[in-house]
This record gives sequence, structure tokens and C-alpha cells, in this order.
Amino acid sequence: MRKKLLTSLLLLLAVSLCQQGTANAAAAAVVVTDTGITSWMLTSTALVLLMVPGLAMFYGGLVRTKNVIGTMMHSFASMVIIGVLWPLIGYSLSFGPGILGGFIGWDSKYFMLQGIDDAIMSTHIPEYVFAMFQGKFAIITPALIAGAFAERVNFKGFAVFIALWSIFVYSPICHWVWASDGFLFNLGAAGAIDFAGGTVVHISSGITALVAALYLGKRRGYPNNVMQPNNLVMTLIGAGLLWVGWFGFNAGSAIASNLATARALTVTQVAAAAGAFTWMVIEIIQHGKATSLGVASGILAGLVAITPAAGVVQPSGAFALGALAAIFCYTAILIKNKLGYDDSLDAFGVHGVGGIVGALALVFFIRPAWMAEAAVKVGGSWTVWQQLGVQATAVGVTIVYAAFMSFILLFLVEKTIGLRISENDEMSGLDHSMHGEHGYGLINLN
Repeated sequence: MRKKLLTSLLLLLAVSLCQQGTANAAAAAVVVTDTGITSWMLTSTALVLLMVPGLAMFYGGLVRTKNVIGTMMHSFASMVIIGVLWPLIGYSLSFGPGILGGFIGWDSKYFMLQGIDDAIMSTHIPEYVFAMFQGKFAIITPALIAGAFAERVNFKGFAVFIALWSIFVYSPICHWVWASDGFLFNLGAAGAIDFAGGTVVHISSGITALVAALYLGKRRGYPNNVMQPNNLVMTLIGAGLLWVGWFGFNAGSAIASNLATARALTVTQVAAAAGAFTWMVIEIIQHGKATSLGVASGILAGLVAITPAAGVVQPSGAFALGALAAIFCYTAILIKNKLGYDDSLDAFGVHGVGGIVGALALVFFIRPAWMAEAAVKVGGSWTVWQQLGVQATAVGVTIVYAAFMSFILLFLVEKTIGLRISENDEMSGLDHSMHGEHGYGLINLN
């Protein structure tokens, strides 16, 4: 009797332990929020948004007095318009499951973010945080384009254009490169390398900027009339804000708070400094003096080039990319002046060219460990030249698609709402003609 009772107790204990183990396993399977990572991602999200008013100041200081408000409004309009579109449909189009053969994403649960109210991602952050972080990238990208046609566009036409561009250009490219089922994400051994937006943000906006500048034509009087920046102090402050915000842009793209984050932050700092330093040296050699605009341009060139590479290169590679970007971007601006097209604030010369340099040249500075991991994934060898082919494919696809779709959208908006303002409006300036205001309480009709 005692043996039976003892046996029964042992069986009950065993069953209890098994149930407890199952419960513990189930609990372990539940993804919980990591407050440290979440805090960093919230900070990164705010830093990326800070870049938009930074860009507004950078661009606003470069135009003439009569256009400062009109130019800054382009960046703020992007915050407002894309800020509405992103939670409505943009996040779903970019990061939803692929439809139409993987051309775009979509899932109705992402409409107005209604299906992620309780979602915690495998990276241990609420999906709301990831959605908002990515939303800031979607905001700043069309704002960059405005630098190519500053001082000559209808505000209503610009607003409609960036809304359509975000849906039909940004979202598909974003899905191809960053969504887990995107074809560029899965190309080759480890996909196209674009850590924080070399193709998605800078090449797409830079190529669109070039197409827009060519399509809309030159500003009245360009290049014969001198069109001096109205406030280089504001431009320098804007460049500084962009530099600070870029730490969230790049280091935040690790979606972590660990060694990868530290690496991305470090190479961002090094590339920005190297770009500015190289630009200063070039100007001193060429003209005998360094300019504030050159320093600001070099900072941006370095930051743009390191953006796709921040997760795969070491500081030495970051220095090289920053220096290369400064050389190529400086040359691109010289070529622009020779050819005479009016990319007003060098959106293509810095963002387009810098993005292409970073996306392609990064392969020559990749950590050996990254290449070894890529080789394991394909069960053999994986060379720098093979990865260069993948990068070139991503760059080429982005250039062709962005150029083609942007031309169509520019044509449609110009023929319906209108994009290029009248000669009288251009003479009076965007501040007065588009907004009925004056940035400094002054009128300058030069």
C-alpha cells in the first residue's frame, strides 16, 4: 500500500514538473520588451526627426532672402504630409508582406497601424517604435529632393508630388531593400548592403532631384545672375544638427543597443569628419582658403557615404569612404557648373553621388568576418567582386526605377496642378507668392 502511495506521489510530482517546464518554455517564447533597447530606439527616432528641421535650416540658409520661408516649408511640409501618409498606408506598403510578385508590401492590419497595438518585435522593442523610426526616414527622403528645384516650385504642386513619390517610389524601393521578403534584401549571399539608407534614401532622392532639376529647368537668371546664400550661419547650424541627428539615423538602424550600435556610431563620426577635412584640403589647394559652405558640404558627403556602410566597415574604411565621397561630390559640383544645369542646392551632387560612392565602394572595406559569414550562407566562397555585383545591381535598379517613376510623377503633377511657378511669382519670391510672408521682414527682388 505504501509503495503504491509513494509511486502515485512520484507520478504526480513528475507530471507537475513537466507542466511547469512546459509553462516556462511557453513563457520563454513570449517576446518581452527590452527597456534599454527601446529607450535607445526612442532616442534615435527623435534624433532622425531632428534632422528634418536641420535640413530646413541647411537649405534655408543657402537660398536668397525672398525664398527662405518657402524653402524651409518644403522640409516641414514633408514632416506633415508623410507624417500622415506613413501610418495610414506607408508602413504597410514598405514593410507589409510582399504582394504583386513582391513589388510592394501590404497587410490590412498595418492600415493606421491598427494591428500592432500589442506587438513586440523579435528585437525586443514595441513595433510602434520601429514603425515610427522608419517613418522618420520616409519623411526626410522627399525633403532632400527639394534642394534640386529650390526657388522655383509651386507649393501645392510640391506637396502633391512628394505624397505620390512617397507611395510610388520610396515605398517600393524600401520594400525591396529592407523588407525580409524584398528581392534586393535576399540577393546574393547576404543581400544588398544598405545599413541605413544609401540606396533607399540618398540615391533615390538624389536621382529624383537630378531628374526634377532637368525637367523644371533653371531659375530665372541662372547662371548669369549671382545668387548668394542669405545666411550661411543658419546653414552651418543646420549641418551641425544633421551631423548630430545622423547618429540616430545610422546607429539606430542597428535596432539594438550593443556592439553593432557602437560600431555604427563610431564610423559615422569618422566619415563625417573625414569628408569635411578632405573638402577643406581641396578648397585650400584650389583656392587658398576653406569656406564654411565647403565644410558643411564635406560633412554631408561623408555622412551620406557612410550611411549604407555603417554596419560593415571599420573606422579606417569610414575614413576612406568619407574622403572618397568628398572628392567625388566636389567633382560632381564642378561638372554641374560646367554643364549648366540648375541643381540649386546640390541635392544630386551630394546625396546622389555620395550615396552611389558609399554603396559601391563599401565592398573594398568590409570586415573579413562579414565576408566569412556570407560565404557560410552560400556554402562556399563569397568574394568582394561578387558582393560588388550585388551592390551594383541594387544601385542600378534604384537609379532606373527612381528616374523613370519620378519623371512620370513630375509630368503628371506639372500638367494638372502645376509645379513651375510663373516668372512674376519667381521674381517676387516664394515667401510672398506662395505663403504671403517674409522670412526676415524684408523684400529682396534680386
